[in-house]
Amino acid sequence: MAPGRRRALFHRETEGLRVTARPQYVADQSRPSLGHYVFAYRIRLENVGTEACRLLSRRWLIHDAVGEDTEVEGEGVVGEQPHLVPGAVYEYQSFCVLKGARGWMEGTYRFERPDGSGFDAVIPRFVLDASGAWREA
Repeated sequence: MAPGRRRALFHRETEGLRVTARPQYVADQSRPSLGHYVFAYRIRLENVGTEACRLLSRRWLIHDAVGEDTEVEGEGVVGEQPHLVPGAVYEYQSFCVLKGARGWMEGTYRFERPDGSGFDAVIPRFVLDASGAWREA
């Protein structure tokens, strides 16, 4: 990334759980001539509420500008189901591969409270763009 440029941040808060996404195009692992665009994204989960919660599962919707939509569901994230007490932060990094140079991702994380109640924390829609057009100057 060029000096002085920042990556875009996308965030949403649901029931005291803030989800922040920071996507990045990974040019050195991509092969545009083969329709292979790699995007990394860093996710930050922050409990800004007053109750603890544990991440149980995730559901991603991935849209590729070439017209493909994919849904991914599974337990936890990167093999973990973090427990977040008030004030706690959990971060992880992952990636996706698109056939086109542009797309987006969004979804939900399923959380459970100590009393057994649950809620879905919204993962904000974030743009994946190989041109870097979404970056702020």
